[in-house]
Amino acid sequence: MSVVWLVARREVVTRVRTRSFVVGTLVTIAILGLYVAVTMFVGANQTTKVGVAGQATAVAEQLRVVADERGKALEVLDVDDEAAGLARLRDGELDALVTGAPDALRLVVEQQADPELAGALDTIARQQALDAELAKSGLDPAAVHSTMDSAQVLVTSLEQPDPQRGERIGIAVAAGLMLYMFLIMAGQTVAQGVVEEKSSRVVEILLSTIRPGQLLTGKVIGIGLVGLLQFGIISGTGLAAAAGAGAVTLPKGALAGSLALTLVWFVLGYFFFATILAAAASLVSRQEELQSVVSPVSVLLVLPFVVAVSVLPGDPDSTTGAVLSLVPGFSPVLMPMRAALGVAATWELVVSVVLTLVATAALLRLGGRVYAGAVLRTGARVRLGDALRRS
Repeated sequence: MSVVWLVARREVVTRVRTRSFVVGTLVTIAILGLYVAVTMFVGANQTTKVGVAGQATAVAEQLRVVADERGKALEVLDVDDEAAGLARLRDGELDALVTGAPDALRLVVEQQADPELAGALDTIARQQALDAELAKSGLDPAAVHSTMDSAQVLVTSLEQPDPQRGERIGIAVAAGLMLYMFLIMAGQTVAQGVVEEKSSRVVEILLSTIRPGQLLTGKVIGIGLVGLLQFGIISGTGLAAAAGAGAVTLPKGALAGSLALTLVWFVLGYFFFATILAAAASLVSRQEELQSVVSPVSVLLVLPFVVAVSVLPGDPDSTTGAVLSLVPGFSPVLMPMRAALGVAATWELVVSVVLTLVATAALLRLGGRVYAGAVLRTGARVRLGDALRRS
């Protein structure tokens, strides 16, 4: 193990000091910060400013109430007269102007009316028309509205609604996307490193003093530690920024647990896929040939991500998602997403971890044989069977 850790330390020190690692990490953090800032700015400027002039001021409070019922953020402002309102509308100080009598409202906009605002005004116009007809019939409009408001359907929920479901889905999708991206990048780094050492004949020098299995294990561990460091920095910063901006209101314990579980699954998924990619990369001697052996392995990562983003957000309790999350290869993306959604049972987590560890151990043994039988052979692409026979 001392030799393995020596190789791993070499990989960590070499890669952490590279400009691509530092710049890539800082740029990603900057992009996350910019995204949070833009989200906060947009959220703070989503309120529609509506001016009311003349007789339309009589429905200002009613407009606020109807807008709240529709979930529309509305700021109703009194303007001196229609001319002043039109001037403010042209200057961009108002998004819309409401004028006219309460029973004949007129909505003035610069180009196109907001459907929610137009709908709220339509509701008010209908209420005004109804009140007028009720008054003509000798009925009290207030009494009729009171009777109508008391007539409601009784709603019975079989399950307690989760007010934070949207946040959980957002965190789950973000976790799945981060895992997918970083597993792809880390696996590609391992594959490229294997081919670089093989094409430059550096591997021949290294294997003169250490065994192929030690070199492969050390390389996978070292690059994995670098990827884990970068993944932890970026995901932790992003989650902290989102929580600080108020975009996420889940308890800090739940957020920390989701982040920790995501990091664990990054480690498990990385060893699973990196072992396959390292063995596959040892079959070729040039970077130009690398994609031909990496692409089939990448499909193993694309499939669980596609299943995750297409099934889990709409149906977290999906049987398909639950079954596939136990399958090694699918687990690193699906299981942390199901855990973030709060639908993964403890026994499912344990079983998926055990199965992934068993599969990874088998792959390490098989990948080590392929690597040992192919890494010293240059020139044409090595067949998988030949590599196994020569190991």
